[in-house]
Amino acid sequence: MQQREFGHTGLHVSPITLGSWPMSGDRYGRIDDSEAVITIRRALEQGITSFDTAPAYGAGHAEETLGAALAGRRDEAVITTKCGIVPSASGPPGRNASRASILREIDDSLRRLRTDHVDVYLVHWPDPKTPLEETLGAMEEVQRAGKTRLVGVSNFDVALLEQARQVRPIDVLQVGYNLFDRRMEREVFPYCREHGIGVMAYGSLAYGLLTGGFTPETTFEPADWRSNGIAFGQPILRGDNFKHNVRLVDRLRDEVGRPRDLSVARVALAWVLRNPSVTTAMVGARVPAEIEDNVGAAAVSLSDAEAAQIESLMAQAAGRVEAFRPFGSAMEVWS
Repeated sequence: MQQREFGHTGLHVSPITLGSWPMSGDRYGRIDDSEAVITIRRALEQGITSFDTAPAYGAGHAEETLGAALAGRRDEAVITTKCGIVPSASGPPGRNASRASILREIDDSLRRLRTDHVDVYLVHWPDPKTPLEETLGAMEEVQRAGKTRLVGVSNFDVALLEQARQVRPIDVLQVGYNLFDRRMEREVFPYCREHGIGVMAYGSLAYGLLTGGFTPETTFEPADWRSNGIAFGQPILRGDNFKHNVRLVDRLRDEVGRPRDLSVARVALAWVLRNPSVTTAMVGARVPAEIEDNVGAAAVSLSDAEAAQIESLMAQAAGRVEAFRPFGSAMEVWS
């Protein structure tokens, strides 16, 4: 699998990243840890070198699972983890990107991951209560200590990116991007290209919607974060919107994928990777079969005619919103 460089950093990763949130046992329902370990190792065998996790995923459980799966194979993997989302005594986790929290979190993450460094360390969400100077100063300390190779941020808009760059260089940005969520195309992606910032696109399969595995009758377990129908501010999984969008995905499969014998997931991932701003597209998987299909997207090249056909279909999507709010609701903490 051809590797791609994060901006101008010299660090190369596979165009597909395996994200571990669905393996956390938290917010996506129950998970078999042994199956998750097999899935991660299968991803390595398929050529995936990039793995994303965070302490917020299952209160560290996702990091522990990834660490167990990569034991003895750490040098084959590029690990991204995050900081700044911490447990709360009551209610959902909250944002804390203070120096004290970050310096504590990195050591906890390294212990769970069974390594002495990560490759990319991200501020998970902007913390309005902590000055960016303090947050990024702590990230600089982590880097100087050799505990991370690159420093980046997640879920920052252009205004916040510009503020951050006044403090220190930003190597990597992680943001949501898929056929149902194109909010980053207008300002964020051009800014990243201009300043050499690598982009990790999460939610590339629209949190399962673009896998083709849903029907209009699909429901989610109460513990599954998707059960409220909102995907990072967009009601694309809610009520009539969901039913309409499932039918739209079926059309995408039948009209674009089927003529080339491609799954709808491969079409959707190939579309994300077609954007020159995107370094790597993140996918979640819980069993090996899911990752095996996704890997094939790296070799798919969509023609201009196919891209135009996709654009025409997706113009009919329901429930999309135009604005991205980095300081949004508590649900937007989860990414």
